[in-house]
Amino acid sequence: MTGKVREQQGVQSIEVGGRLLECLAAAKGPMMLKELAQAADMPAPQAHRYLVSFMRMGLVEQHAETGLYDLGAFALQLGLSALGRIEPVTIATAYLADLSREIQQTVALAVWANHGATMVRWVSADTPVSATLRLGSVMPLTRSATGGVFLAYLSRSATSRLVRQELAENVRNQLTPTTAAEVDEWIERIRRRGYAYVADFIPGVEGASAPVFDHSGDVVLALTALGYNKPFQAKSQQIVAALKRTASTISQRLGYDKDRISA
Repeated sequence: MTGKVREQQGVQSIEVGGRLLECLAAAKGPMMLKELAQAADMPAPQAHRYLVSFMRMGLVEQHAETGLYDLGAFALQLGLSALGRIEPVTIATAYLADLSREIQQTVALAVWANHGATMVRWVSADTPVSATLRLGSVMPLTRSATGGVFLAYLSRSATSRLVRQELAENVRNQLTPTTAAEVDEWIERIRRRGYAYVADFIPGVEGASAPVFDHSGDVVLALTALGYNKPFQAKSQQIVAALKRTASTISQRLGYDKDRISA
C-alpha cells in the first residue's frame, strides 16, 4: 500500500452520455438536438446515438410534434425514488392516510428540489380531486399553497430567482400577484397564520398547506390538503386545524423544538 487511494475504473461511455442527462435536468424545458449536443460538448451525431439508447431505457423522450428531447418517465421515477428516500419523507408518509381519512380530503407532501416545490407523495380521498397535478409536479411559489409554504419559510436567496420568473409570467398571463410587494404581503400572512391557503390556483379547487420543520428549524416539507371548493370551505377550519396539528407532530418526530430554536 502506498497510502494513495486507487481511482476505481468506470465505464467512460456512460459518463460521457450522462452529460446529456445532466443538461436536460438543468434545462428549463425540452431541448433541440443541436442545443443539447452543444450544452453537453459533443457532436450532434454522437449525442443522437446516446439519446436513442436513453429513449429505449425511458430516461429520455422525444416529443412527436416538435422533435424536442426531454427527460422520460424512468428519469422521473428515479428522481422521485431518490427524493422519497429522504428521511423526512419516509417519516411523514406514515401520517398521510390517517390525515386524509380524518379530513376527507386529498393530501400530499412536497419537498424543495432543484426546480422548486415538488410533489412527492399523494393520498386521494374517496372523492379525489380532478386536477392536472401529479407526482413530480412543481408548484408555483406565488400562486399555490404548497409553493407559498416554501416561499414563506425558505431564505430569500433560495427563492428569489424563481419568484422573479413567476412574477414576469404572471404579468404575461394576467395572473396575480404581479409585484414584489404583493408577494411580501402574502409571505407575512402565511407566517402569521402558520399555513398558506389558496382558492384560485386551480379552478374549483381550494388548498391549504402547512410547513414541516426539521431539528435545525429549517422547512423540509410542505403538507398540503386540497379539495373541491364548497366541501372544503364548509370544513376549512377543521381541515386547517388537522393539517397544522399533523405538520407539528411530524416536525416533532424530526426533532423540531420551537422553544429551543427561538431561544
